[in-house]
Amino acid sequence: MFEDKVLTCKECGREFVFTASEQEFYAAKGFTNAPGRCPECRAARRQRNNGGYNRPERQMYEVVCSDCGKETTVPFQPRGDKPVYCRECFQTRGRW
Repeated sequence: MFEDKVLTCKECGREFVFTASEQEFYAAKGFTNAPGRCPECRAARRQRNNGGYNRPERQMYEVVCSDCGKETTVPFQPRGDKPVYCRECFQTRGRW
C-alpha cells in the first residue's frame, strides 16, 4: 500500500526518503502530514528544544505542613486561607 517517497527538507533543502514503514507508522499514529524536515534536521530541532521539554522551571514555595509541621515545598503560592500539607500528609488525607 505504501511506497517510499523522496521529499525535500524545508530547513536544509536536502532530499530524504520517507520510507514505506515510516508512512505506515505515521498512519498508525493518525498523522496526516508527511514530515517537512529530514531526520537530521528533526533531531537537531529536538536537541535545540531540549527534547521537547522546553518548559520553564516551576517556581517552588517553602511552607510548613499544616498537619505535621514539617518544612516542605509546594508548586503554588499559598494564600493563607487554606491549610497546606507536605506530600506524605496530603497522600494520607486523600483527594478532596
